Amino acid sequence: MSIAENIAQVRANIAAAAGAAGRKPEDILLVGASKMNDAAACREAIAAGIDALGENRVQEMTGKLAESAYDGAPLHFIGHLQRNKVKQVVGKAELIQSVGSLELLEEIEKTAARLEMVQDVLLEVNIGEEAAKSGFFPEMIFSGAQAALERSHIRVLGLMTIPPAGVDREDNLRYFDKVRALFIDMNEKLFHNDLRHLSMGMSGDYEDAIRAGATMVRVGTAIFGSRHYT
Repeated sequence: MSIAENIAQVRANIAAAAGAAGRKPEDILLVGASKMNDAAACREAIAAGIDALGENRVQEMTGKLAESAYDGAPLHFIGHLQRNKVKQVVGKAELIQSVGSLELLEEIEKTAARLEMVQDVLLEVNIGEEAAKSGFFPEMIFSGAQAALERSHIRVLGLMTIPPAGVDREDNLRYFDKVRALFIDMNEKLFHNDLRHLSMGMSGDYEDAIRAGATMVRVGTAIFGSRHYT
């Protein structure tokens, strides 16, 4: 199937999942996770109406920016972001979804201040509290949000999470429910219910994520096909 056909199928699945949850499919943003796909694939996804494209790697993103791969759709950065690469992403990505430490917040603030702009971000929740994974542990997400609110060149739009790999569906759903509860609590207590995005779910679980309350899903292989790692 073509990228356009895959997007149409994913859209149909999103509509079914949203309908089952009493939600509107147009309230779910579809981000095409275009890691290891070339500029031509990105352009094909944009022509097929993808809502945004998401990149995991700074070097790959920079190369595709030089090829105008993202023209016509918002660009999100969705992978682990190292502090020494922040200046390559701030101002280039409309949304940085993976802000998971106070140090990264500070580096984004400094870079955005130099550019005299406000960078939109999502705070990443390390919901499985995995030592090898970035993100705020659940008990630290409020302090992370408070720190972001104190910075004038950062705007928090919501939360993002990636549950631990290899868990069964029941546990995965519990993780999604926990992050949604954090999102609701933080939104009410700190953001006057102005937060827009709860980014949860990838190719294997985006329908469950939508039923659990996701407003944004990051779908890669279901759109672009299997990645071939070398």
